[in-house]
Amino acid sequence: MYLRPLAIGASTFIPGMRRLLTQRGTGSTSSATYCYEVWLKHLVLLWAHGMRAMPKTLAELGPGDSLGVGLAAVLCGVDHYFALDVVNYSNPRLNLAVFDELIALLRNRTPRTHTGWPDYDQYLDNNLFPSHILTDGVLEKSLAPSRIERIRAVLKTRERESRDICIEYRAPWLDDDVIDKESVDVVLSHAVLQSVLDLDRTYAALYAGLKPGGSMSHQIDFTSFRTSRQWNGHWAYSEAVWKLIVGKRPYLINREPHSTHVDLLRKHGFELVCDLQNYSNEPGIRRSQLSARWNRIGEDDFACAGAFIQARKPEIRVHAV
Repeated sequence: MYLRPLAIGASTFIPGMRRLLTQRGTGSTSSATYCYEVWLKHLVLLWAHGMRAMPKTLAELGPGDSLGVGLAAVLCGVDHYFALDVVNYSNPRLNLAVFDELIALLRNRTPRTHTGWPDYDQYLDNNLFPSHILTDGVLEKSLAPSRIERIRAVLKTRERESRDICIEYRAPWLDDDVIDKESVDVVLSHAVLQSVLDLDRTYAALYAGLKPGGSMSHQIDFTSFRTSRQWNGHWAYSEAVWKLIVGKRPYLINREPHSTHVDLLRKHGFELVCDLQNYSNEPGIRRSQLSARWNRIGEDDFACAGAFIQARKPEIRVHAV
């Protein structure tokens, strides 16, 4: 038994500790380069799987410490960005700092610096930049000084919108109608859906919020998130032990495998257009160590440490009478 996660979970029952743990932030999105490359990855792979216009409205689940991924999208031409989170981590000063760095990254057509997973280099030009999407004409318009100042004004004043630019942060994201019906072109998340407790309700809400023909793009992590020494050791814990590990935190991980996500998106009417799976090379638990809840997990799920999934809401077809 790995005692450290149990100790952390137990500490959340101490007054003040739960709040301290949930205010510590998420780390990665404080880096402009990280946010830039996350946005490029989702954008390029969306384009590779059928999207042919920059979305005008984007919703991001779990933006983290900054709104950097969404700001990168806005700087590429997105006009309306909705950041949806459970806990309000975002820091206005950090947003402005990341924003200024993102402007420089895009103006310089900065190549991606990390290969990461999935590798999308085949869709980039010789300088490792998506010049087929972010053409000189597109960036000239999206990075126009007057547009940049309108975006900056929204970030500085925390106003909901400024003329044609809308940036709205919604936390906590708990209601089914937090996204207006059929109002969003693209929904994306990066290492977030493994922490959502009610996936069925979430996929239903995403389907309702997307416009017909809209897309969603999710990178999902199925590892144990340091709750175990083994990458898949979270499937060895009984329900009682797992409840103690989670403690009073509003989220940790839901432990659902890859197949759960695929089944749910199909259940709610999505068309799967991209399903890339990442299999772990690290030693994991044996099947004999699986707890009762997970002992029938499929072989693919048992080995799958991550997935990059993209899906589309079908167009509504009107038939002549």
